[in-house]
Amino acid sequence: MAKIVLGMGTSHGPMLSTPPEGWGLRVPDDRRNKHYYKGKVWTFDELVELRKPENLEAQITQEVWTRRHTACRAAIARMAEVFDDVKPDIAVIVGNDQMEVFNDDLIPAFSVMMGESIINNMYSQARLDSLPEGVAVSVPGFIPEQGATYTGVPELGRHIVESMMADNFDVTAIKRMSPVETPHAYGFVYRQIMNDRVIPSVPVLVNTFYPPNQPTIHRCHAFGKALRRAIESWDSDLRVALISSGGLSHFVVDEELDQMVIDSMRTNSVDALADLGEDWFQAGSSEIKNWVPVASAMADLPVDMTVVDYIPCYRSTAGTGNAMAFVYWR
Repeated sequence: MAKIVLGMGTSHGPMLSTPPEGWGLRVPDDRRNKHYYKGKVWTFDELVELRKPENLEAQITQEVWTRRHTACRAAIARMAEVFDDVKPDIAVIVGNDQMEVFNDDLIPAFSVMMGESIINNMYSQARLDSLPEGVAVSVPGFIPEQGATYTGVPELGRHIVESMMADNFDVTAIKRMSPVETPHAYGFVYRQIMNDRVIPSVPVLVNTFYPPNQPTIHRCHAFGKALRRAIESWDSDLRVALISSGGLSHFVVDEELDQMVIDSMRTNSVDALADLGEDWFQAGSSEIKNWVPVASAMADLPVDMTVVDYIPCYRSTAGTGNAMAFVYWR
């Protein structure tokens, strides 16, 4: 039977692939947008007023940005080192789509890729030009300039689909994710954790972002248990890495929420997270639900969780930004 030999959780936000002097480029968009924070929706100005006691001005200096960017890059390097040291044969990657594969006409709650190849082409210049300010600079962090085609694992993908269906999870089977691009949740792992030495993989997609069919925290937890059973029941002697990509809190940093997430992974209990309510897990912070299945699966194995680093990366006095986290189980 297949064996899970490594678990990983990594953030993948654009700030990780943006020079620190460019972290403020996203603030004009932050000012225009409304934001989820602690289960409520706020304007940028409302958040500035709410968070004045935190003295966030001290968090958004160039010195702090440079220091935290350096820490993020060191954590990514450590994750890549661990991955390279373990040398798994196959990766199962739990991430989410942001209209890179699906659109408003079709958004499955859970999907599994069971195709032979995964295409990751560089955006056209027109697409790059259409991106919000401060995003285009990060694109090489998840797409090689010359593009790439990666190898899927149809046999494992199909087995996961069949096993999950038997385990009462109705999942969408995908033969081709996109003829153009790979969702950045996966591209980041291929480029920066695998360092472009990409092993065969099975992407698993969770609809974290888009109502009305976002799986709940408890459902994601149960999904992780079933995913572990599916992988371990595959008739193969191959060694598998199980990786989550996304999170933690954003587009508003919430360090209290992030520590609850990390504590829940240590204790294999999501009750406290679920009790917060689904409104806490919207927009960027919804990607915490990519971590829950992997943490749930790894909790049943005789492995230890190592927190490589947790780095709250603020970019404004409203607390906008991305909290970055990097953990592994081995």
